[in-house]
Amino acid sequence: MSLFKKKKQQTKNDCPGKFSLEASANVDLTMAAEGEQKKLPSFSVDAYFGGVVSVNGFPLPIAVDLSGLRSSNVSALLDHDRSMIVGQGTAEISNSKIKITGNITGNTEDSNDPSYKVVFHAKNGFKWPVSIGVGIEKLEYVDVGEKVKCNGKNIEGPSYVVRQGVLQEFSFLSVGADEKASATVNASAVNSNNISGENGMEFEKWLKAMGLKQEDLSQETIVLMQAKFDLEQKTSPAKQQENPTPPSVNASAADDLVEKMRLQMAAEQTRIAGIQAVCGNDYSTICAQAIKEGWTKDRAELEVLKASRPKAPNVGSSQPVDASPLVLEAALCMSAGMPNLEKSFAPNVLEAAHRDYRRMSLQQFLLLAAADAGLSFRPGDRIRNGNLKNVLQAAFSTSSVSGILSNIANKYLLASFNMVEQAWREIASIRSVSDFKAITSYRLIGGGGYEKVGPDGELKHGSYGEGSFTNKADTYGELLSISRQDIINDDLGALTGNSTQKLGRDAGLKLNMVFWTAFLNNSSFFAAGYNNVSASSALSVAGLKKAIGVFNALVDTKGNPIGTIPEILLVPVDLEIDAQQIYNDQFVNEAATAGAPKPSGNPHRGKYKPVSSRYLSNSKITGYSATSYYLLANPMSLPVIEVALLDGKDAPTIETADADFNTLGIQMRGYHDFGVALQDPLGGVRANA
Repeated sequence: MSLFKKKKQQTKNDCPGKFSLEASANVDLTMAAEGEQKKLPSFSVDAYFGGVVSVNGFPLPIAVDLSGLRSSNVSALLDHDRSMIVGQGTAEISNSKIKITGNITGNTEDSNDPSYKVVFHAKNGFKWPVSIGVGIEKLEYVDVGEKVKCNGKNIEGPSYVVRQGVLQEFSFLSVGADEKASATVNASAVNSNNISGENGMEFEKWLKAMGLKQEDLSQETIVLMQAKFDLEQKTSPAKQQENPTPPSVNASAADDLVEKMRLQMAAEQTRIAGIQAVCGNDYSTICAQAIKEGWTKDRAELEVLKASRPKAPNVGSSQPVDASPLVLEAALCMSAGMPNLEKSFAPNVLEAAHRDYRRMSLQQFLLLAAADAGLSFRPGDRIRNGNLKNVLQAAFSTSSVSGILSNIANKYLLASFNMVEQAWREIASIRSVSDFKAITSYRLIGGGGYEKVGPDGELKHGSYGEGSFTNKADTYGELLSISRQDIINDDLGALTGNSTQKLGRDAGLKLNMVFWTAFLNNSSFFAAGYNNVSASSALSVAGLKKAIGVFNALVDTKGNPIGTIPEILLVPVDLEIDAQQIYNDQFVNEAATAGAPKPSGNPHRGKYKPVSSRYLSNSKITGYSATSYYLLANPMSLPVIEVALLDGKDAPTIETADADFNTLGIQMRGYHDFGVALQDPLGGVRANA
C-alpha cells in the first residue's frame, strides 16, 4: 500500500462549478424613534462555520477553506431571481465563519416589491431560510484515509475542500432544503414519511423497496425522494382520472440520485466483501474496524500482515534486525561510495555501519525492513518477482524506511542541484515565507525619515516610501520511480545515481528558468530616461562610466538621492572576460594612437564584482541579449529581484514511498516551493549596448 496517496485537483467537469450553503436569516424590524431618521430594515446571516457539509450535486461532503474565499458587495435577492432585488450586504469572512449583514433597500410598503414580502412575513414570525452561492475556482479531493487541514480543523476523506472560491450570491428562500434552515421546513420534511398515497404504500416502505433506509439519507435527499414518491402516487391510474395534470416536481433529479446511490451502495458492498476476504475468520476485530472506518482493501491487508507477524522472525542473518536507522543509512551511503561520509555521520555511527552492515545492498536493506515488520525469510532468500509486492508493503509499513531512503536521495540530489548555475543567488534577495499566499514588500527609501527631536523629546512616526512589490511561492515537482527490475537486480545506483541526479538537476534548471524569465521581462522595469543607459554604453571603461552616472542620478519619489552605491556587474557569458578584466586589471588597452595600443589606467578596478549568467543571452527567454549588462546594488540593501522560499528551504526535497497499486517499485518525488518577482527598480540600471 502506498504511503503517499495522490491528491487530485478536481475540475469543474467532475463536480458542479458552484454550490449553495443554506442557513437562516435574522431580520431586524426596529423602528426609528420619533424625530430620528427613518431606519431601513436590516438582516444578518451566519452562513457557514468552517466545517464539513452535505451539498446538492456533490457525491461527498464538502468544506470551504475560508482563507481562500473572497467577496465584495453581496446582493440580496428573492428565490435566486435577479429581477427580485431585496437589498444589499457585505460579507465578513473570518477564519471560522461567514457572516453577512446588510439592509433591505426596496419599497417595504409596495406589495408588489419583493422587499415588502420579506419584511411582511418577518413581522408575522416567518424565519426566512437563505441560500449563499459560492463559485468554485480550485477544488481538492481528499481520499479515503487521508486528512487535510482546513479552517484549523482536520478534514477526513473521502470529501472535497474548496481551496479557492468567490461568494457570488445571497437569496431569501420561500422554501429551504437544509435541515438547519428553518424549523418549519425541517418538520414538514421529516414528518412526510407518514403520508400514504392512493395505493396505500407509505413513504418509508417505498424507500425500503428500493433498498434505501430513511435514517441513512440526508435531509436534502429525503425532500427530493419525497417529491418523487408524491409524483408516483399522484400519477397512478386512479389518481390520474381525478387530476390528469401531475404537479411540477424534479423527478429526473430524483431518478439520477437513486442511480447514484445504487452505484455507491454497490461500491461499498464490493469494498466490504474485499475486506472480509482479506481478514477471514481470524481477524474479526480488524475486519470490523476496517468496515466502520472506511478502509480500503489494501489497508486492511496491510494491517492483517502486521498483526500476523511472528514475535521472533527468522531473518536468516546474524545482523541485528533492530538496527538504528542512522546506522542503516550510513551503511547504504558507504556501499554507494558517497564521498566525505564523516561530514554527514558521527564516527561511532560509521564504525557500526562498517562492522555490522559492510557492503549493504538495496535488497538486503529492504529484506531487513520487511523482517522487522514480521515477514520471515530463509537464509539466502532474495527479492523476486513473486515476493516483491509483499516485501515492499511490509518494508514501507515501518516508520523508518521511507525516511532513510529519502535522506540518502536528498544527499545526492543536493549535490546535483548545486552543480547547476547559481548566479541567481548573487543578485537576488531571499525571503522565507510560511505559506503560499501573496506577500507584499514596501520601498525602504523615500518615506518620512529622521527628524530633529524637539525639547519635548517626542519622536515623529516614520513611514515606508511610495511603492510596493509582491511575490508568492508556488510548488514545482517531478515524479520518478525505482523500477521492479532495479530492485530485483539489486541496483543501489538506482537510488543514488540517475534518478536522484535528474531530480536535482531538473530542480536547478527549473528555478533558473523561472528566475531569469522573470528578470528579463524588464522592458518597463528598466525604463529609458530613468534607469536605462541606451546610447554608446557597450561594456568598457567609458561605457561603464555612463552606467555609473545613471545609477548615481537615481532619486526617490521626493527627489532625494537613494544613498546606495552599485556593487555588482551582471553580464551575459559573452561579456564575462571583459567584466573580469575591468574588475581585476590595473591597466586596460582601449584607446589607440596612430594604430598602436595605448595603455590607460583602470578607474573601475576592484569596484564592481562581476557575475555572469548564460541565461541572459539565451534566445529561448524573452528579453535576452548578448551585449546588455546591469549595474546593481547589493541585494541586501536594495534588491531588484526577490526569491521567496517556503520555510526558507533553498534546495528541493525528495520523498520516497512504496509505489501505488499499478506500479511495482519504489516511487520518488522531488519538489521545490519557491517564487520569483521583480522588486525595486531603484536598485539597478541596465545598459543597452
